[in-house]
Amino acid sequence: MKYKKIKPKKIYEEVAEAIHEMIRSGEVKPGEKLDSVQQLADNFQVGRSAIREALTALRAMGLIEIRQGEGTYVREFETGQVSFPLSTAILMNKEDIAHLLEVRKIIELGTVYAAAQKRTDENLAAMEEALEEMKHAHGDEELGEKADLQFHLAIAEGSQNPLLLSLINHVSGLMGETMKETRRVWLYSKQTTVDRLYHEHYEIFNCIKDQDSEKARHLMLRHIEDVEAVLQDYVKKTAH
Repeated sequence: MKYKKIKPKKIYEEVAEAIHEMIRSGEVKPGEKLDSVQQLADNFQVGRSAIREALTALRAMGLIEIRQGEGTYVREFETGQVSFPLSTAILMNKEDIAHLLEVRKIIELGTVYAAAQKRTDENLAAMEEALEEMKHAHGDEELGEKADLQFHLAIAEGSQNPLLLSLINHVSGLMGETMKETRRVWLYSKQTTVDRLYHEHYEIFNCIKDQDSEKARHLMLRHIEDVEAVLQDYVKKTAH
């Protein structure tokens, strides 16, 4: 059995993570002003220097903005942005994630259709490699997430469309962050298991290999709709 090494965290890192979680959970909303440095220090029962370091780290991640003479505010996710730092995916609320899944559906149905027609042996090998990593990622969420994204990017490569690949690569960071969120919800829901997730990807791969475009598109649609259903169920349960 392999165990992940635990690194000791500094106080400011713990504070930053706590504030980060407050933003993710909606306890502190986008556009909302944070407490003053002194108030945060009192609430977290840490020194002011730890708070300042935590805020500096969060600002570097693009999660907050410090307005001179006004205070510190949580940044808002702007749907008009296309090329934004990966960290801004953290600012996405559940509705934003649902919108991104809809975009994924539109893009990936066309991508998988094209890939089934145009894929090369090299493309198939890249997909198989991602599937192998996914298969052996039990207990390693980070590896599973990476393999999941690599599989979808390998499909995009298989479309032989440089503009489509460029578009998907452009949003892959955001998609990766969102996959992490939806995959976590997906894996902890009662509706599915890691094995089922792997099996769905493997079925899509087989259709691409057999150059069955229609079935590949159908299975990709079913896969993304399954993810949407799990996410919607999660949103309902956490709405209150």
